[in-house]
Amino acid sequence: MRRALTFGAALFLLAGCAPVQSGPAGSGGDERTGTVRVWLFDEANRAPKETVVNEAIAEFRATRPNVEVDVQWVPVAGRAEKFAGAFNDPASAPDLAEFGNTDLAGYAVTGAFADLGDDLASWPEGKDIDPSVLETAKSGGKIYGLPWYTGMRALYYRTDVFAELGLRPPATLAELTDTARRIRAKRPDLYGISVGGKYTYAMLPFLWAHGGEIAEYDGTMWNSTVNSDRATEGIIRYAELIHDDICPAAQCADFTGTQSVQAFAGGKAAMTIGGDFSRKAMDQGAVKDKYAVMPLPGTETGSIAPAFAGGNLLGVFRASMRRGLAMDFVELLGSAKYQEKMYLAMGNLPTLSGVQQKLAANDPFLAPFVETLRAGTKFVPSTPAWSKIDSQNVLPTAVQQIATGAKQPSAALAAAAAAMNKAFR
Repeated sequence: MRRALTFGAALFLLAGCAPVQSGPAGSGGDERTGTVRVWLFDEANRAPKETVVNEAIAEFRATRPNVEVDVQWVPVAGRAEKFAGAFNDPASAPDLAEFGNTDLAGYAVTGAFADLGDDLASWPEGKDIDPSVLETAKSGGKIYGLPWYTGMRALYYRTDVFAELGLRPPATLAELTDTARRIRAKRPDLYGISVGGKYTYAMLPFLWAHGGEIAEYDGTMWNSTVNSDRATEGIIRYAELIHDDICPAAQCADFTGTQSVQAFAGGKAAMTIGGDFSRKAMDQGAVKDKYAVMPLPGTETGSIAPAFAGGNLLGVFRASMRRGLAMDFVELLGSAKYQEKMYLAMGNLPTLSGVQQKLAANDPFLAPFVETLRAGTKFVPSTPAWSKIDSQNVLPTAVQQIATGAKQPSAALAAAAAAMNKAFR
């Protein structure tokens, strides 16, 4: 079964509640025997993931007879309390843990995680980590985790509808809007494209493709730039999709990423922006065998809009008394061998370029996501403030106001920028 929990759909299931408590980090040690304690995220269907992890444990212990590995499965919804306890009491912390890259900035300020920069630099497979994905593991110039898997979004479209109406896949974002409008006019039973006012990770590629940024760091603090001319243009272009002639605001203004994908999977839309992790939903829905995927185009023909790089990391706690063993297990789980196994088991997009190429060559579905990754990805501001901004729905509120006409774009985005800057400070 192919399933991935990625950070970016709400992503993002995991974004928005990273604890920022500070506490004693602990100095740790490097004992070579005993039990390595591991925290991994639980899944709705854990069995395939657990099978792969158990294979890794067996291989790890085969050459370490005096070592045990104890895995605790952490519910995603309860992770904030679980990690907060570990940050405030190093004795309760595991040796290594899986966590989301959108939570990283909040976790890094606690000082609880070890800097793995030197470890990854000396790891033979480390040089194959996709550079843009590695950026999502950094905070304050340090690397706090090995990117275990990533998540990309691309454009899903109905091949049967496009054939029926004599349409070709859009080559630019402007063409995408025009195509969606034409489909809605000829097939009013369908959304031209299902997107949502609460689908931030579908909106951001429009902002980035038009040359905008969420915020900029001046060396001291982050400053919002969502009301800059380029960012405003991108957000307006996205909000245009939430309109009666494409995806009516009465329904779509409140759509989340999950709801947008569900509308497409249920046969109610001709296009949507979905992740590599959306495949299972599509293949279990009404669009099975009637869809294709392509990179979300940019503003120019042949270009690809930058995608948000969600995903999970494997990090080592500074308080670990078995740091070397913990890092060895991190590198085993993150190796090409086990990244491939995790993809086959869960659909998790690998972070090692060689594995991506191998899998994409044998699975055409994966190719558009790898192509999107290669074109260059973007990330949210690496600051604990982002969790607060995200949880307050600052950007979704602005998009909804623009889409419904409740506010002019300049007013909506000025208010969003002010709220972001308040959080940044």
